[in-house]
Amino acid sequence: MRVGKGWVLALLLASVPLAQAQARAERPAQVRIVERPDGFVLLVDGQPFYVRGAGMRGDAREQDALAARGGNAFRTWQTGADTARVKAMLDHAQAKGLKVAMGIEVARERHGFDYDDPGAVEAQRARIRGEVLAWKDHPAVLMWVVGNELNLESTNPRVWNAVGALADMIHRLDPNHPVMTTVAGLDKPLVEAIKARAPALDLIGIQLYGDLDRLPEKLRQSQWTGPYLVTEWGPTGHWESPLTAWGAPIEDTSTDKARLLAQRYRQVIQADKRQGLGSFVFLWGQKQERTPTWYGLFLPDGTTTPAVDTLQWLWTGHWPRNRAPSIQAPTIDGQGARASVTLAPGSAHTASAPAQDPDGDALDYRWTVLRESQATSVGGDPETVPAQVDVAISDTANGAMRLVAPQAPGNYRLFVEVRDGQGHAATANLPFRVELIAEK
Repeated sequence: MRVGKGWVLALLLASVPLAQAQARAERPAQVRIVERPDGFVLLVDGQPFYVRGAGMRGDAREQDALAARGGNAFRTWQTGADTARVKAMLDHAQAKGLKVAMGIEVARERHGFDYDDPGAVEAQRARIRGEVLAWKDHPAVLMWVVGNELNLESTNPRVWNAVGALADMIHRLDPNHPVMTTVAGLDKPLVEAIKARAPALDLIGIQLYGDLDRLPEKLRQSQWTGPYLVTEWGPTGHWESPLTAWGAPIEDTSTDKARLLAQRYRQVIQADKRQGLGSFVFLWGQKQERTPTWYGLFLPDGTTTPAVDTLQWLWTGHWPRNRAPSIQAPTIDGQGARASVTLAPGSAHTASAPAQDPDGDALDYRWTVLRESQATSVGGDPETVPAQVDVAISDTANGAMRLVAPQAPGNYRLFVEVRDGQGHAATANLPFRVELIAEK
């Protein structure tokens, strides 16, 4: 078939954008932070990029869910030596249109690392150099996150000298991506130490939970005037929640968590148009930290909680077609967690946690009792899920059930999951105590 010269020219011109797009996909993104008259802006290949992100491991299933809900980026906490896993993670992110803030593990002083030991500091620097060289040219990389909450239970200010030296090194190796570190909370001495000892940082990551509403005040008092991301935020933390009489933290229901996420995002994160560049919610996944449900937005099998629906609405302006159930705080014999519920060994009781489904889906209640966690770790260190306790539970109507208290005295927690059969669930729990109760 003969093709005229005009068609040949048209085909050649049409191929130019495709070739340009392919070239962009194969080279590192050019990421910059610029200050404009109305505030700081994160630019990716020259276009404004407001981070709608989450913290997660980065598995394909997690990424797929994030992209489907309107997220555009995620952060990790470490890169590590498993290059096959990291490549698969970054390749999948690129395919899904997600950017990755690459976490670089930096030793914490509270874990025994000595920042006065030049050999140890140099060995860490050499490891990190290799990680940066391995991934700096991948097009999914957004920035580097050097360390996580290094100020937590730290007394040696030389940690910030090490962070500053790492930021300088990364800039020399990779001129295309910003470098940051994350901090737990924010105050003036911390900001002064970072400014003096790690001036090469392009921005900082601020991590706040129940205290997030005080972020504007903390920025003013600390005199941090540069750009930042909120790199961890979410439900009210276990360390700042109300306690029972024996010191067990009281967890919000998944419904209350979703409501608080919306409030904190709109009133604090989204409200800062001058310094804030976006956020990474915690946690796009599931983990045990005081309880198996406190921070994760998902259950272990991938079932989503109401917070995921809320984030989709915050990020896109649209609710999902089918939404998770809502749930009320559980009670035992009409008493909630704040009443410090105490039961006699082997005694029978009625527990209740009414739930509703916005779509009218049939609801399936699942009740379990676990021993109360004995963990005292801080900063997200690994914890073991407490042992499940075999107790007699019989379902009744309208979200209520009959519970026989454990025979052994001690501290326990009653958990309830309410599933809608559509991949969504509401969760709640109530700490209680079993002890011999003296007759009056």
